[in-house]
Order: sequence, then C-alpha cells, then structure tokens
Amino acid sequence: MPEMQRNAFKRALAEGKLQIGLWSSLCSSIAVEVISDSGFDWVLLDTEHSPNEIPDLLRQLQAMQRGTATAIVRPAWNDAVLAKRALDIGAQTLLFPYVQNAEEARRAVASTRYPPEGIRGVSVAARASRYGRVPGYLTKANEEICVLVQVETRAALDQLEAIAKVDGVDGVFIGPSDLAASLGHLGNPQHADVQKAMQDAVNRLRAIGKPAGILTGNEEEARRYIEWGYLFVAVGADVGLLARGADALARKFKG
Repeated sequence: MPEMQRNAFKRALAEGKLQIGLWSSLCSSIAVEVISDSGFDWVLLDTEHSPNEIPDLLRQLQAMQRGTATAIVRPAWNDAVLAKRALDIGAQTLLFPYVQNAEEARRAVASTRYPPEGIRGVSVAARASRYGRVPGYLTKANEEICVLVQVETRAALDQLEAIAKVDGVDGVFIGPSDLAASLGHLGNPQHADVQKAMQDAVNRLRAIGKPAGILTGNEEEARRYIEWGYLFVAVGADVGLLARGADALARKFKG
C-alpha cells in the first residue's frame, strides 16, 4: 500500500536548515518540471498574482514529482475553500497571503486541519490520499501540512509576534513589495525604511524561534537576507529568468 508522503520542507524548517527556493508564475507544467529538477529545495506555485487554477496546479504538482523541490502553493486568498482544493490535489505546504493578525492566522491553520483541530472538508478519495489508497490518511494528514503566513503591511508587522505564535504556523513570509507599498515606498523595496523593517522582522521572528521567509531576484539582496537569518528564501522567479535570458540573447544579435 502507498505510504503517507512526508513533508521534507516542513521538517527542514523545524530543524533550522536553510531552504532555497524559486517562485513560479508561468502556470506551466513543463516549466515547473524543468525548474523543480534544478536542485532547489522548494518551488512556489502562485495563484494570487498568476492565472493559475486548480487544473493547472494539478498538472504542475504531477510534473514536480521527480524533482528535488517541495511544492508550495500560494492560494489567491486566506480562504478555506481555496485551501481545501489545493490540499485535496496533493499540496502539503500553503503560503497564505495578507495575514493581518493572529485571528486570521488561526483561520488559515484551521482551513488545513481535519476536525476536531480544524475545518478542512473530508474527501476519502482525493489525490492527496492516492485516491484513498494511503492507510490512515485522515488521521496522519494534519501533521504533514505546513502553514506559512504572509506578513506584508505595517499593521501586520505590529502584530508579528502574535501571528507567528499561533499554533500551527510553521513560518512567516515577509512580502517585500506589498510591505514597501504599505510603508509609503511603492515599487521600491530597496528603500532604507523597508530594508530596516525587513531586518527588524527577521530579528523578531528569530527571537521567538519562528522561521522567516522572503523573496528577491537580486543575488546580493538574497545573500544579505540569508545573512540576516531568513531561513526560506526565494532567490528568483521563473518569469524573471525567462525574461532576462530572452532579453540578453536578443541584445546579442539585435544590438
């Protein structure tokens, strides 16, 4: 009989191991298959700012099966139905956007847990349980689910410790772009005020033993964030890699 799939990413975070990832917004199973076998620890399949829907995610999760990377799915919103659908097709790690306070963090966790710990709807023959073939899936699933919450506003930063301490929150992701906008520096996460806020955030999270995550396409920034103590770091995005590579190749021949 098939065994319960173990969540390598969740265990690595709990052990304090740096996890290097890549953002994926191309909504392509072929692109995901390529990058998931590049050696990254995780790949984020985005549905908040990408035209990804459940059938697309299903194909991408299938394409990632042979790669090195754990799939993380970002639902479009902190919504129990969106979470349930992603979990049923086999996602085990979710990144919930725009979490503003502890109550919203508790709601995110609850949407990933079967009763009595939460409110996840029960399907006995979903892909997550290998279509009902994994013995004891319903009693084992909760412990393999990893919940990441996204803090990306000034108001959320004020509630950072309360959000991070919610039982079931495995990590807190600091969203640079929206945080910059919230701090009055739209389109400029490199502004000194934003950088200071991001460094303060990781220091506060480290003080309470909660892993912090972040995204940047700049190598210098990525190395600085790792030095600060960020533990799960996306060091680029498939869209950016394709665009920069294509631009560079065109310039070689077009001048």
